[in-house]
Amino acid sequence: MKNAFVLALIPALLLSGCAPKAEKATLKEGTPAYALAKDLAAVMPALDPDKTTVIVEAKGLAVTAAEVIQAVRNNLGTRTDQLKSADAGQLKNIIEQGATQIAERKLLLAAAAAAKTVVPAEEFDKAMQSEYARAGSEQAFLEALKGAEISIDHVKKSVEETLVINKYLEGIVEAGAKITEEDLRQAYLDETAGDKTASVRHILILTQGKTDLEKAEARKKIEDILAKAKAGEDFAELAKQYSEDPGSKDNGGLYEDFPRGQMVKPFEDASFSVPVGEMSGVVETTYGYHIIKIVDRKRETRPFEELRGELESRLKQGKEGTVVEDHIKGLKEKAKFKLIGL
Repeated sequence: MKNAFVLALIPALLLSGCAPKAEKATLKEGTPAYALAKDLAAVMPALDPDKTTVIVEAKGLAVTAAEVIQAVRNNLGTRTDQLKSADAGQLKNIIEQGATQIAERKLLLAAAAAAKTVVPAEEFDKAMQSEYARAGSEQAFLEALKGAEISIDHVKKSVEETLVINKYLEGIVEAGAKITEEDLRQAYLDETAGDKTASVRHILILTQGKTDLEKAEARKKIEDILAKAKAGEDFAELAKQYSEDPGSKDNGGLYEDFPRGQMVKPFEDASFSVPVGEMSGVVETTYGYHIIKIVDRKRETRPFEELRGELESRLKQGKEGTVVEDHIKGLKEKAKFKLIGL
């Protein structure tokens, strides 16, 4: 339960709904967040709400432990009681990651404001309707929030800010993930430089979970099978008789047209290096011992223009994954972001 809560808690902080501000947030005595902080301070004194513990500093902002705890309470309501069972190591991880995410969110909101990013009212309404639908109805959603002591105003503000950030980042991605003609041409050369797929038959004798003695017996068994195959016995029939791979055994050990990157590395290496029509020796993987017979390999033969759309989509997807990370990194560097920690 502890681990599940810890894993669920950090993403929730992304909805913290905190506007950019430079002052050091504190907690008001008598509030649920103050009481939570007092309880957590018994495990980690730095979280005492009567202290001002700054965890992250950057130009124009400072994120305190109090602000993180308030964000946790705002987003999870009474569920934060589970946090009291976390140990010091878990608390340190939660609070520091939470402070980092809150700081990043503030930097993104400031950048979005500077870029005059605006979300149309209909987009916000659609997002809220989606939240209501997931709960079953608007009334059910509101009742769930009430039961958890979470403010609907906080949720609406969080959703609106998240939409603004997402819209801002969409523009960053669109500008940063452009694919040039040179990118496409190089990708095509890479695509057509070697074999694209392989088709093989294989025989597997499992070794997972076995003792050293059992592994030695498995090795002897696969070597005996290899000798039969080399002597001319039908490979597909040997696979049906001896292979312990349920995914291919009944099909004579056949795996057809699989691309690079799909199989474990020793299996892939043999599949794309042993000449077509020939057999490997004994190949060991994390699954066990294999014998692999190469049935066929294929290269990409489609012309560039036919592959253009597919290549562009693949390259763009790859770039999109790093554009946002690089942009946030740039914002943090410009703001002289510093994780002080606990």
